[in-house]
Amino acid sequence: MTHPSHFIELALVIIALIAIWVAFSNFNSVKRILIGRPMRTAELNATHNKLIWYIALPILSADLYSSVAYGPESGITELISLGNQAKWFIVPITISTIVLLAILIVSYIMGILAYPNGGGAYAIAKDNFKQKWVALIASSALLVDYILTVAVSVSAALEAVSSAYPIVVPYEAVLAIFCVFILLMVNLRGVAESAKIFAWPTLGFMACMLLLVFTGFFNELTHGFVQSSTPPFGTFPKGLSVLLLLKAFSSACSALTGIETISNAVPVFREPQQKSAIKTYIALGTVTSVTLLGFAYHLYVRGISPDPNNTMLSQLTEYYFGHGILYQIIIWFTFIVLILAANSTFTGFSQLAAIVAADGFLPRGLTNRGDRLGYSNGIIMLAATASLLIIAFHAHTNALIPLYAIGVFLSFTVAQFGLVKRWKRVKGPRWKLKLCINIVGAVITTIVALIFAVTKFTSGAWIVLIVIPAIIICSLAIHHHYQDIADELKIDLKTIRPETRKVVTIVLVSGVHRVVQNTLSFAKSVSDENLLALFVGFDDKSIEKMEERWEKWGNPCRLLTLKSKYRSVLEPVSRIVRIIEEKDENTLIQIVIPQFIPKKWWHNLLHNQTALLLRLWLFRHKDVIISTVPYHLKK
Repeated sequence: MTHPSHFIELALVIIALIAIWVAFSNFNSVKRILIGRPMRTAELNATHNKLIWYIALPILSADLYSSVAYGPESGITELISLGNQAKWFIVPITISTIVLLAILIVSYIMGILAYPNGGGAYAIAKDNFKQKWVALIASSALLVDYILTVAVSVSAALEAVSSAYPIVVPYEAVLAIFCVFILLMVNLRGVAESAKIFAWPTLGFMACMLLLVFTGFFNELTHGFVQSSTPPFGTFPKGLSVLLLLKAFSSACSALTGIETISNAVPVFREPQQKSAIKTYIALGTVTSVTLLGFAYHLYVRGISPDPNNTMLSQLTEYYFGHGILYQIIIWFTFIVLILAANSTFTGFSQLAAIVAADGFLPRGLTNRGDRLGYSNGIIMLAATASLLIIAFHAHTNALIPLYAIGVFLSFTVAQFGLVKRWKRVKGPRWKLKLCINIVGAVITTIVALIFAVTKFTSGAWIVLIVIPAIIICSLAIHHHYQDIADELKIDLKTIRPETRKVVTIVLVSGVHRVVQNTLSFAKSVSDENLLALFVGFDDKSIEKMEERWEKWGNPCRLLTLKSKYRSVLEPVSRIVRIIEEKDENTLIQIVIPQFIPKKWWHNLLHNQTALLLRLWLFRHKDVIISTVPYHLKK
């Protein structure tokens, strides 16, 4: 009997094929519907709104605050193999996470004071380290972390929904890809740049989590802080090791990703920008700490265990509120805020990629703004790579967590060491205090990054630890390539001038018809001197027929016919080019290629695309000028 999921997958494939057909049939119309009208460059500043700190708080905190939904669960999942006796460790592990959060916030406040225009890890490293690879560690680590943030957040969002609606479980990966596609469309439209409405779901999720935390405290005041379901506190089960505790701590630290968002976005605050950003950091740190500690403590009191089909947040919510309306509200707010956490990453990834590309370490195409003034190439790249991860790991958060947060702690470390160098170099008011703060931050983040690398290595962290150096090597190779091009194209403005050279124009003809007539008219209009028509035949009969028709047409120019023994146009064309080059090295050769353009896109599938193949081959192998003369078919 066929499973219902097979019919759904088949339906999705059919819908996708129809969508592709429609898109190709009328690409511009579909693009306008999905993306919106093109925006002028002059509108760029008009889309940039300054934010009051308490409005910026929910907008910029979605990435960090949403992590509380899965951070404590990730930590306890590592210890659950030891049984109920190990559950109490989630409390000290969460306290350690909050201490680390405080250290990071204070350290990033130092970054705001040093870089009021936005002091991301890449900017800090580039400003304070002469070695290019140091800044590339920060950028590569952050780019990888941004990709993982999208994959983890969307996967966690689907797991939250599937906990409430088990029917969704078989389709988590498909629905996760659909969510990424929706985020892609939203960001290509530019909504992520200015929509303050995104603040409300985050505020709603904060309210839901605080309601859950304080409901738990009220329950414990009524029924006791130690209940029948509460595991023993302070016991050390057999099999417990320092390595396992560190592994649990590193998993719980996944709740700290996104903390750099505020320091990167200082320019979006209203004046005084630095004070506003600092207020936002303090408020975010306070509410995140209360939520993390309260959530983790209630998980311990209730003795809740990880369940691959039901998140710990869902279990705790169901215990306090049942499966009624409050439960549904909390689950859906969790889903929305996790999606928004992924959404905020699109802007961060594309902007960072554009900055690095502008410095010549990534492809220049990432600096191009799309129709809606966003860095559309970076947005598409992020969606594609995150989707591949979701497919590879079947949208399972616990499978993605081992890869997660290593990159961000690497960037934390680079930023802290960069600020240490800055305070030693610049000094300024109270520089010794600032120096001490960032030294502590550098040491702590280094230790945490090493903990991640060691404890998560066999669980998948080795992938990230290979990918980041690979990106750095590729970035350096790209920079070297751009530098070589700049050196090769540089000219002496005083001695080098444009010069006139002889040009031989070769028009490729396949017969005597309107396309050739149109192409030959263009060539004769440019220059009637040194004009040659070239026909390549595959047999003597076709060559004789062409010569007869050409003579009957009035010999509009000299015709040269060549026979191809191997039924290829490329070899004879290359032969005549080589002969002309050997005769006079200073002669420029222009090859004019006729090409008819079908009225409908699918008509291209019915033709052999010889003109396109010739262009590709000649560009790659010959130093000639290639001109294509189009002829648009009407039927």
